[in-house]
Amino acid sequence: MSQLQESSYQNNHDQGETIKREVRKYLHFWYWFLISVVLTFIGAFIYLRYTPKVYKASAKIKILNKTKGLELPSSAFVFNRSNINLENEIEILKSYRIIENVVDRLDLTMRYYEEGNVLTTEIYKLPFNIVKTIGNDSIYISSSYKIVVNPNAFEVISSRTGKSLNFPGFDTTKTSHNLPFELSLNSVNPINNFVGKTYIVSLSSIAAVTNGLKGLIEVGVLGANSDLLQLNFKSQSKSKNERVLNTLIDVFNQDGINDRQDVSRRTIDFIDERFTKLAKELDSIEVGIKDYKQNNNFINIESDAELGMSQRTLSEEELFALDSQLMITEGLRESVEKPNSISDLLPANIGLDNSSINGLIDNYNSLVFERDNLKRSAGENNPNVLQLESKIRDVKSNVFASIDSYAKQLKTSKAQLIKKNRKFSSQVYSLPAKEKAIVDITRQREIKQSLYLFLLQKREEAAINLAITEPSIKVVEYAISGGSPIFPNSRSIYLMALLSGLLIPFGVLYVIQLLNTKVKGREDLLERNPKIPIVGEIPKVKSDQLIFKNPEDNSVQAEAFRILSSNVDYILPIKQKDNGRIIFCTSTIKGEGKTYVSINLSLSLSSINRKVLLIGADLRNPQIHTHISEEKHKPGLSNYLHDVNYDWRDALIKGFEKHPNHDIILSGSIPPNPAHLLTNGRFEKLLEEAREEYDYIVVDTAPTILVTDTMLISKLADATIYLVRANYTEKNLLNYSKDLNESGKLKNIAYVLNSVDTNKSYGYGYNYGYNYGYGSKE
Repeated sequence: MSQLQESSYQNNHDQGETIKREVRKYLHFWYWFLISVVLTFIGAFIYLRYTPKVYKASAKIKILNKTKGLELPSSAFVFNRSNINLENEIEILKSYRIIENVVDRLDLTMRYYEEGNVLTTEIYKLPFNIVKTIGNDSIYISSSYKIVVNPNAFEVISSRTGKSLNFPGFDTTKTSHNLPFELSLNSVNPINNFVGKTYIVSLSSIAAVTNGLKGLIEVGVLGANSDLLQLNFKSQSKSKNERVLNTLIDVFNQDGINDRQDVSRRTIDFIDERFTKLAKELDSIEVGIKDYKQNNNFINIESDAELGMSQRTLSEEELFALDSQLMITEGLRESVEKPNSISDLLPANIGLDNSSINGLIDNYNSLVFERDNLKRSAGENNPNVLQLESKIRDVKSNVFASIDSYAKQLKTSKAQLIKKNRKFSSQVYSLPAKEKAIVDITRQREIKQSLYLFLLQKREEAAINLAITEPSIKVVEYAISGGSPIFPNSRSIYLMALLSGLLIPFGVLYVIQLLNTKVKGREDLLERNPKIPIVGEIPKVKSDQLIFKNPEDNSVQAEAFRILSSNVDYILPIKQKDNGRIIFCTSTIKGEGKTYVSINLSLSLSSINRKVLLIGADLRNPQIHTHISEEKHKPGLSNYLHDVNYDWRDALIKGFEKHPNHDIILSGSIPPNPAHLLTNGRFEKLLEEAREEYDYIVVDTAPTILVTDTMLISKLADATIYLVRANYTEKNLLNYSKDLNESGKLKNIAYVLNSVDTNKSYGYGYNYGYNYGYGSKE
């Protein structure tokens, strides 16, 4: 395998170990994850149990094209696309005017709720009769009333005043009150089924309900190339959802029908006005004929004028048609010239034989409809509304100009026809003047009669169009509610509960570990100081099991110190003579367990039949005496160092009965100048003499960062055991031990990690009980 492949393999291996180690950290707290998941699931169940269910109803409609008449094919026709502006229709559907009509039809200003122990749910109607006694316009502020169904009466409580009213016999009509509604029983639901229940009646102003309903109704195009609209509505009542959408569809459809019926109504009104004038004119002509005949003794036309009259007949028929068109034109001109607003519609299809004028009138009415619909949804000051009003004025001006031009054309044609008719008139010039006058009067009567019949026909056509106006929409699908609620979604809630149950403890643990600057395991030591070996990990034990008193002990603690003693042998230099070897135990600060490890390491070495001497060299803060129940000031090392006549063998004590090969020299009395005593040469002499008698000399020294005592004697050690305590020593303090190693101030340093939680084995993933088959004694 090449060096590059080995490096790649090592990196992948390290990454895998890192991932396993991180996962193992969190798996140790599996019970917190389990408790968190259980609690979040309970919370999700309670939330679903007491959260109001919201249902959704949907309906689909198609807007029908309102264009009438023949049109040239447009691009929309060629590509089979609707020319309906669906955005405008959506705005009209959601306009305040339409929604207010829905609210008024369904009487939504009064809503009903059923009060439960925890949850209050909206219902569509009460299980008994309720009749509102005030109009929607009389509701100015919101109010609510509690209706408690007692065994023999209704109890109504006003939320605003807190006043309670009782109505015996479940009938409010028999008692005087000022409630805005009346209550009574119905024959469908027995009152016993509702005794003890509480219902709430809420009244709101029509403006508030309309604005609220307007925000809840959703209207959108069904697809990118579709001309269908989908209507959605959500509430706690399926029945309410369907009734609101279906009523909205009906109101919108009727609104479109009413718009198109306005043209027919305007046409009928115009013809009715013309009828009144024609009736008066016909009556005047009839009276004139009668008076003329009576005054001139006129009976019939002379036979010799028949030929001339037949020639004039054709000419007069043409003149009659021109007069009819001219009268209709003049009537239409009067309608256009009336000082009315641009919102008034113009009469259409009244028999005018001019396609240009008829087209302009249809265009004018279409613009009026479009402007009115946009004004309802967007307001009067909308730029599109103002633009449409400008177009309407222009079209109306064109209509007036076209009528004026057509009238001039008719008058010109009439003048030409009269001129032509004079040629025929010369043929009958011999007719009596009175006969000629009666013929003129009769012709005027016939014109008026024909026009009267023509307008009567058009009025009937307009009345028929008014009666059979086609709908403005096609209902593709009436409102249908879904079977299950859309909120809350139980599947999503439980999934979120599961994720929350896992993420919450993970986040807490992550933050705790992120903020924890203590040394947690051997990884922290290897990361900071990879050059310093780790010779042991001492498990965390109970306070009554600190000392390795029994050489035959098989506890986790005993096995850990046996491993430590074996590993220490590997870092000690090879013996040159048959002399003992010196092991210093030190730490950065106090409390990291150097005395504890010193005692137990010496006992572990003694348990394998080695002669061991334990020296308490921490002259400032001695602690060995606390573990063997000796006096603090018992003569020891300080006495030997101070008194040249004192023999160190006189300070030897046996601290543990089952360890006959184990001797202890305590620190002795605390001196004022420990550093001076340790460097006066007697401590070095002591170690040299002890080497001759003992296999191992374990020295408990002072912390390195606090005093210089250990530095002064560090050269005397064969190996230095440097204590680091898990979850106690700050990681930054490891830099100090690194500096001591790199500078050579301490000889042959090796780490011992103390107080490792055997259940949090971040190193190899095995605790001592598993490795060696021994369980900890508790």
